[in-house]
Amino acid sequence: MMNKTSKKKILIVGSSAKEYSLAKKMLSLDNVEEVFVAPGNSAMAEFCSCVDIREDNVHDLLKFVLEKNINLTIATSQKAIKADISSFFQANSQLIFAPTAQSANCALSKSFGKKFLYKLHIPTPKFGVFEKEQPAQDYIKNSNMPVVIRMDEELEGRDRIVASSLNIAKIFISDLFVKGEQKVLIEDYVYGHEFTFYVMTDGYTVLPLCAVANYKFMEEGEGGLLTSGVGAFAPDYKISSDIEAYIMQNVVLNVISSLQVKETPYLGILGIDCVLKNDGSISVLEFRPFLSDHDCQAVLNLVDDNLYNLFEACAVGSFGDDYEGINLFDAASVSCVLYSRQAGKVISGIETLDNPDDISHFATRKNHYMEYETPSGKALVVTKTSRTLSRARLNLYEDIDLINFEGKKFRSDICPIVK
Repeated sequence: MMNKTSKKKILIVGSSAKEYSLAKKMLSLDNVEEVFVAPGNSAMAEFCSCVDIREDNVHDLLKFVLEKNINLTIATSQKAIKADISSFFQANSQLIFAPTAQSANCALSKSFGKKFLYKLHIPTPKFGVFEKEQPAQDYIKNSNMPVVIRMDEELEGRDRIVASSLNIAKIFISDLFVKGEQKVLIEDYVYGHEFTFYVMTDGYTVLPLCAVANYKFMEEGEGGLLTSGVGAFAPDYKISSDIEAYIMQNVVLNVISSLQVKETPYLGILGIDCVLKNDGSISVLEFRPFLSDHDCQAVLNLVDDNLYNLFEACAVGSFGDDYEGINLFDAASVSCVLYSRQAGKVISGIETLDNPDDISHFATRKNHYMEYETPSGKALVVTKTSRTLSRARLNLYEDIDLINFEGKKFRSDICPIVK
């Protein structure tokens, strides 16, 4: 194992809840001295240094890293990854934990990801990619409802819908093209248990991290708006070791090997969104270029290894030599996203929690009375970790009851049955 005794400085690139969770986790480590986040948010500024540099401004980010003698940059923002911060930093001899834009294209572009899955013969729902409205409208006339319609790039709040009728599908497709969307992806909706299987890799060695159960619909009972995630629990007890082994062998290693052959090795955390269908088979939906906002804290709470050392080993290429596996605590986590119907509503109750670190912030701000105020939409992620899922779930909803603001909305059925 490499010498890890010196204190490290880290730059995290991003501004959402996952960056908040990651910054907190890094600051808890004995070998981390200081954490910078670019651009960060006002809630992060309470415990780390926020830097006023755009996520995709790779030149200014490099200049900052050189000025501050940053030991490791961690780019979790899709904007930064798309701007190819990884290739740029590597070309300038700076350690970075992030995939290159080319290797992450399967996660950044939903249409490319679907074609990639099809080419590798990985089971995925039937789909079509369309650059013009009329062919898309013709396609859905012969599709079985419901269908999932989405934009090529993820944009929370309006990037996807599950259309239960032909009329709804036609209207949504028309709206996307009127708004100037260049590509529209249409795929069959697959019924079953949704989960994300996360792995960590330096592009050559790949190790499983965790399977996380996903809740993506806004309303209880899997109804309402389809989102990128409103809640999660980990580890996912419905995903057996046999299923994990199947995904590693037939999906993960297939993807990582293919990217190696293309000379675009993937460095970082890769998430594979899957559905465990009623017949026991697996269907792969899409890829994620890092942990998601709604499950990041849940996963990080389970990691027993020093996270900085893991990321650094990937960045320097010693991951395969240093690690045979990633150690996890014998524990369980449950997370839930709290939404606000309006911006500017005062949040109360956080100060009464036993552990305020269980809260991750999206874009909350403090007013002149030093009270947190909500953004419109996603406001907080509440996460609890305990020895059992049932205890974690109980503690989660006890905390949610203590947090209050006008127009609070959340799902009360996260992890309803624990075995």
